[in-house]
Order: sequence, then structure tokens, then C-alpha cells
Amino acid sequence: MKNKFYLIMPDIRSCHNVGSMFRTADAFGVDKIYLVGYTATPPKIQIDKVALGAEKWMPWEHRKDLKRLIKALKKKGILIVGLEKNESSVKIEDLKLKTDKNIALIVGNEVDGITDDILDLCDEVVHIEMYGKKESLNVSVAAGVALYQIKRFL
Repeated sequence: MKNKFYLIMPDIRSCHNVGSMFRTADAFGVDKIYLVGYTATPPKIQIDKVALGAEKWMPWEHRKDLKRLIKALKKKGILIVGLEKNESSVKIEDLKLKTDKNIALIVGNEVDGITDDILDLCDEVVHIEMYGKKESLNVSVAAGVALYQIKRFL
């Protein structure tokens, strides 16, 4: 049996980003999406337009509280990976997971990223190395890069 792969989207402001991540999650074999806080949920025209149908077959669930969700997933033995650059994060291509655990990836809010209290709950924190002048990617693009990289461990 293959390990499960989850994507957690807390407080994503843009419905277009949500739709894009539905489509990308489908492409990389994500088993379930958690839409948390004020992240919009399907059906919604702006999500549907970008997801191109993935919102219809991708399993998803809405949760109000991110900390409660993380704690519940960790109780089930799921490895939590946060996508955020901080002092202790590792480049995503250098991530080494020797685990047979299920994995959940948390992406950050478009403006604020992932807060320190949430990063403290993560088992691993990774970042995508930037080579240009900008310090970050659009959240849906970053999610695609991270999902691709993490998929190799499943």
C-alpha cells in the first residue's frame, strides 16, 4: 500500500491559487486537500475556472483551525512538512526523509507565509532556493515545486 499524501492550504486569499493547487495536487497524486480557515471551498466559479474539473474529483475537507488539524494528523502518525524559509529550514532538494509515514505539506498564506507557532508544530521545514531578486514564488507555483519534490519520498 502506498503512503498517503496530503496538501494543507491555510488562509489562502486567492480563489485562483486554490483552483491552481487543486489541479496541481491532482497531477502529483495528492490523496486529500485540507482547506483551512478562510480559504475558499468549491464550488466557486473562480476556483472551478482554474481547477478545470479537479475540484470535482479531488477529495477535500474544510477545517476551521490549523493547529487542531496538525495535531490530529500528527496523532495519526502523519509527517508534517512546512514550506517556508526561516533560519532552520532546509532547501527542498536537500530534504532527506527516511520514512514510511504519510506526509502532509503545508503551504503558507500569500502575504504572511506560515507563522512561527505553526512552524514549531512541523516535523520538517523546507524552502525553495531563489536565484532572482524576488524572495518568493506565488503560493500555487511554490506548492507545485514542493509537491513534485516531496512525491519522491512516497
